[in-house]
Amino acid sequence: MVVIRLTRKGRKKVPFYRIVAADSRMPRDGRFLENLGTYDPIKKEVKMNLERIEHWVKVGAKMSDTVAKLHGKEVAK
Repeated sequence: MVVIRLTRKGRKKVPFYRIVAADSRMPRDGRFLENLGTYDPIKKEVKMNLERIEHWVKVGAKMSDTVAKLHGKEVAK
């Protein structure tokens, strides 16, 4: 199953995240299918390729809770 989630980049105490589409069996910072955007929690800056995110959701990908909050959608559990 494909999941849209965050992968951590940056150095110690200075986090930076990429929003990626990845296989749910892969590790958090492991292999991914496509880079969909970035999130900088220090600057509170989010950049997303909304067109590609919508494509992955239509194909059946699920968003993680954090990505759904950043995207502005409510997560159904």
